[in-house]
Amino acid sequence: MAEAALEAARSELREFPAAARELCVPLAVPYLDKPPTPLHFCRDWVCPNRPCIIRNTLQHWPALQKWSLLYFRATVGSTEVSVAVTPDGYADAVRGDRFMMPAERRLPLSFVLDVLEGRAQHPGVLYVQKQCSNLPTELPQLLPDLESHVPWASEALGKMPDAVNFWLGEAAAVTSLHKDHYENLYCVVSGEKHFLFHPPSDRPFIPYELYTPATYQPTEEGTFKVVDEEAMEKVPWIPLDPLAPDLARYPSYSQAQALRCTVRAGEMLYLPALWFHHVQQSQGCIAVNFWYDMEYDLKYSYFQLLDSLTKASGLD
Repeated sequence: MAEAALEAARSELREFPAAARELCVPLAVPYLDKPPTPLHFCRDWVCPNRPCIIRNTLQHWPALQKWSLLYFRATVGSTEVSVAVTPDGYADAVRGDRFMMPAERRLPLSFVLDVLEGRAQHPGVLYVQKQCSNLPTELPQLLPDLESHVPWASEALGKMPDAVNFWLGEAAAVTSLHKDHYENLYCVVSGEKHFLFHPPSDRPFIPYELYTPATYQPTEEGTFKVVDEEAMEKVPWIPLDPLAPDLARYPSYSQAQALRCTVRAGEMLYLPALWFHHVQQSQGCIAVNFWYDMEYDLKYSYFQLLDSLTKASGLD
């Protein structure tokens, strides 16, 4: 009896993503030709938890005309910034049987620019990706070139952003598949970002496992060694690479349906809270994103229930 009930629960969980997709998940990420009003943003996008790409909303930012590697060299080249360094471009990602975190280096931005332009070499892959509002804390000289928040989004969400983050890195830098508890407004100033998404409803098909956390440590020989973070608890993370999924190990993922989009210079992506996303970029892509803390409401509770049932049923 118990086994029959468990199998019935698994069957419902397997069917749930398709039903949700039919009701409320777009086949492709829609484009808006102008920023929405606060009411429309809340009603049409935030409440239904649907992504969109918004054009013609950054044109008034001086950054859109000014920001380039040459401009950064002239204005903030001597400023030291936090840089994530990895041997293969994957920071905060599963590599083998470890959850690998990057080496954090403090480097002059001019050196990062030299590496991006091929004028200098550095072991591994560099990515200026430190979150926690690295734009105002590490590069405050750039703040006059953009708004401190997205006014129509701040009004719709009833709050100011928790963080404003600056992103600059090599094409080899990849953000592994994960989700965040933030309403994310991601603005590309120069270059392109390539996103792969899954809606929260695809959770039954997306595997999680627990991993020992470890950090890359550069050596004098120009290689990296792996140092376990023994004081830290194990980290739940998605081991699957959506670009080359191991379907023999994770067969359920074949039933998930990813959305893909490219966000180009001058465009803003609204990435709803709890959506799974994987990110790649063009060489030297410059971006800024605004994180607004999500509402921990019934929508969040329903996702937590879906997550718990997926784990308890053994689909994970």
